[in-house]
Amino acid sequence: MTSAEIGDVRIEYVIDGPDDGEPMLLIMGMGAQLVAWPPDFVEMLVERGFRVIRYDNRDQGLSTFTDTPPPTRGAVAKGLAARRWAIADYTLSDLADDASGLLDHLGIESTHVVGVSMGGMVAQELTLKYPERVRSLTSIMSNTGHRRHGRTSARLLPALMRQIRAAAPATREEAIERGVQAFRVIAGHDFDEDEMRRMAEAHAARGTQTAVSRDRQLNAINASPDRTARLAEVKVPTLVIHGLMDQLVLPSGGVATTRAIPGSRLLLFPEMGHDLPRGRRAEMADAIAQNARRA
Repeated sequence: MTSAEIGDVRIEYVIDGPDDGEPMLLIMGMGAQLVAWPPDFVEMLVERGFRVIRYDNRDQGLSTFTDTPPPTRGAVAKGLAARRWAIADYTLSDLADDASGLLDHLGIESTHVVGVSMGGMVAQELTLKYPERVRSLTSIMSNTGHRRHGRTSARLLPALMRQIRAAAPATREEAIERGVQAFRVIAGHDFDEDEMRRMAEAHAARGTQTAVSRDRQLNAINASPDRTARLAEVKVPTLVIHGLMDQLVLPSGGVATTRAIPGSRLLLFPEMGHDLPRGRRAEMADAIAQNARRA
């Protein structure tokens, strides 16, 4: 792994696949590092001819952490309640600038883009802000930024609030266990505890993640405008993937994204929650590759 200096932000990244493969940029979601992409899923994309680029968003992993006073719980709650009250150190537009800067650093003029959750929002913003840089777009378990579509299920909110209010883990082992339980809460029927534990261990091995960094990214989402009207401008082939069991970003987010982007295709999986279930990864990789060929 190596890093790119983009203005005053350092972005850590890793590349898999042949140098002559078609570039594909993977953008991870809120509170997750580049190691959250399942290794077998990355390998499937490589096998389909892509040069796969993963990176840590700012405030995650080995990338730059924002050096300003942390957001208060009150500020986070206000942002969740209404966009006009959200105050953030950066927005999804800034995260899209980071992605574009990474492409500059790598000498890549354009790429296929795949984003999950918050990463799907960043991928959409990258496509809107830098249309010449995106060959195809895949938005997974994400939304358009419209407050009525792709919200978090009320049934999930108590568990999420307990996580937000919990004190910082005292040990590495406690951090790993919390990570596993957090994945369990949002996953679908095919939750794989052993795999999630390996992922949580990989996160912990690259440095302790704090609630502050997660809350900064949450504020970035809450402070960003609704993209629905602008998404009508998207011209590249677009694939939208969502799980019908997703309680963190309800399936209406994927439906709204498909309706907003002309010619986009929607792929729904009944047993998928807010995760990338092992049994569906090959099908997802095929669909992503097919969408890329439409470019």
